[in-house]
Order: sequence, then structure tokens, then C-alpha cells
Amino acid sequence: MDLGIRGRKAIVNGGSAGIGKSTALALAREGCDVFVSARGEARLVAACGEIAAETGARVEPVVADHATAEGREAILAACPEPDILIGTCAPPPMTPDFRAIDAAQWHEAIRISMLGPIDFMHAVIDGMAQRGWGRVVNIATVAAKYPGEIRILSGSTRAALTNYAVAVSKVVAKDGVTINTVLPGMHYTATVDELFNARAKAKGITFEQEVAEFIEAWHIASGTFGDPDDAGAIVAMFCSEAAKYITGQSLVIDGGATNSTF
Repeated sequence: MDLGIRGRKAIVNGGSAGIGKSTALALAREGCDVFVSARGEARLVAACGEIAAETGARVEPVVADHATAEGREAILAACPEPDILIGTCAPPPMTPDFRAIDAAQWHEAIRISMLGPIDFMHAVIDGMAQRGWGRVVNIATVAAKYPGEIRILSGSTRAALTNYAVAVSKVVAKDGVTINTVLPGMHYTATVDELFNARAKAKGITFEQEVAEFIEAWHIASGTFGDPDDAGAIVAMFCSEAAKYITGQSLVIDGGATNSTF
């Protein structure tokens, strides 16, 4: 299926790994010029090289922290008039005890997961509206809709980000700009690999056993973690021409772990 976005310019923040990288790949496959930001140069350059080699698309790495004013300035210098903005970031640490969260962790989570994405949206949305076309998709977390103690730092800040995104989406919809959010559950990302290998080692069990225990404990109906490339394809779908009548929505991608009629 042709998504109708060939030649569009896309910024993918936090795109050196995980669902961000998969989104950059999906957009590159559709013929977009993709500008990928991340803080770690080696992994970012390697990821962009892989995507460019596979797709033949223009894939530009921008080493920057998009949660800072300096980082946003560097990214926008590389792509001053994006048609597509994808926002994601490394998730805050899991928090099995809410009492152990300190003020510094809260401030960092708010800066990275809420204020940074809001500032970036604010920097590009008016330009999109003036040009009459734009797509913004924030990659948040299922915990934004279904709170849990283990994901308080991530869920609460991204719930606030989603609230902001929905409110702004109503203002710019008439200008051809859509704003949506995806709420992923557990996916086989580099972060998950590192975390679950560490948990498995501490218990003296295998990675696969640790994942199986988590799936059972959290009632993931599909019986598996998700594939980041599948999630990236869904993000790209929200960026398509066919999605122009979808805005202000939040889509859960969690393998059936949560229950909701709507």
C-alpha cells in the first residue's frame, strides 16, 4: 500500500533504536527524507546507515538531545520545515515502589517525556498549518491510559503530553495537520532486552523464562511481546494521506494486555 507521503520530510526524535528506529525505517520505505535524532552518536549513525542501505532513502543522523533547546535548534537546522514529526524517547526507569521516586527523577521525566515534546510540537506546528499539511505522532506508553505503579514516571508525564496533543489537534485540524499518539505496551526493544536480561540473571533464569513470567503476570493475551517494526508501521500509517481524517486519537498497541471497550 502506498501511503502517499513520498518526498515528505520527517523528523524522528529518539530514533536510534526501538520503535523510533522502526518508525524511521517505515517512513524511509515510503520514500520520505528522514532526519533522525538521538543523543548517542555511534548507535544513531549505525541505525541511519542500516536504514539508508535497506531503503535507498535519504536518512540523516542528527546527534542532539531533543529535550533541550540546543538540541531542538540543531535538529531544526537540519530540517527546518518538517512535514512529519515523530516524538519518542528512552523511557524512564521502572518504579516498583512509588515511595522511592525522588524529585530529581520527576524533574527529569517531566523534562524529557513532556516538556521537550511539547516545545518541539510548538516549534513546528504553525509551519505545518501554514503549508496546509502536517502529521505529528507521539510514541508514548500504554501506561498513559492504564496507570500502574511500575510505570508512574512514564505514564503520568505522557498522559499529560497526550492531553496537550489532543487539545492542540482540535485547533489545527482545519489546516490539514493531524496529531495522534500511539500507546505501546511491551515490545522487543534494546531497552527491554537489557532490562529483562538483567532481571533474568538476578533470578538465575533465562531471558525467555523472565519474559514468560512477565507475560503471565500482566495477562498479555497474545502471549508475546510486540515487534517494534509492526509498531513503526502503525506510526507510519498515522502519517499517511489516508489518515487525514484521524486526529486527536490515542491507539493502544499492547497485545491485548489491557481491557477496554473503546
